[in-house]
Amino acid sequence: MTKAGNASVLSLLIPGVGQFYNGHFLRGIFWLIVTPGLWIGTGGLLGWVCHVISAITAYKKAMELEEMDFPDRF
Repeated sequence: MTKAGNASVLSLLIPGVGQFYNGHFLRGIFWLIVTPGLWIGTGGLLGWVCHVISAITAYKKAMELEEMDFPDRF
């Protein structure tokens, strides 16, 4: 599994952990605070949205990091 895949799965399990894995600590803290807030604040209706968005952003940021490390890849 690629680094982007790892980051995505980690953030899907616990929002923010994938961002920590990528080295983006402030983004990780943001997701760790916002997601439980939405789970509790909306009675569980919007918490899943944060899980998915957190996983997508972790994946995209990891892909950007990989592209910076290997700029010659297609």
